[in-house]
Amino acid sequence: MRYLIYIFLIVVIYSCNSKAKTETELALKELVLDNGKPWLVNNATQIGITKMDSLIKNFTLTKDKNYTYLGKLLSKQTSFIIKKCSMKGTAHDQLHIVLIPMLDEISIMKESHHIAIKKTALAKLQIYIDKYFEHFTIE
Repeated sequence: MRYLIYIFLIVVIYSCNSKAKTETELALKELVLDNGKPWLVNNATQIGITKMDSLIKNFTLTKDKNYTYLGKLLSKQTSFIIKKCSMKGTAHDQLHIVLIPMLDEISIMKESHHIAIKKTALAKLQIYIDKYFEHFTIE
C-alpha cells in the first residue's frame, strides 16, 4: 500500500511541475534576448533577484516549510527592486515580462491557504528566476 502512495505522490508532483513549466513558458513567450545577448539591468535588480534565488534555495534545504513567511521575504526583495529601479526602454519592458508574473506567484505564496497551490507557485517562481538569469545581466 505504501508503494502505491509513493507512486501516486511522485505522479502528482511531476504533473504539477510539468504544468507549472508549461504555464510559465506561455507567460514568457514575449521574453527575448537583446540581439542574442542578455539585457542589461541595474545593480539593485540583480541584487534583489539574486537574494530571491538564494532565499528559495535555502528554503528548499530546510525542514520548516513556511511558504507564507518565504513569500513575505521575497516580497521585500521585489519592493527593493521596484523602489530602486532606474531602468528605461526595452530592457525595462523585458524585465516586466518576467517580474510581473514573479509578483503574482509571490502573492499566491503569501495569501493562499492551500499548500499544493503554494508549492506550485514556488515552482513557477523558480522558473521565472531561472529565466531572468538567462535573459538579464548586470550593467
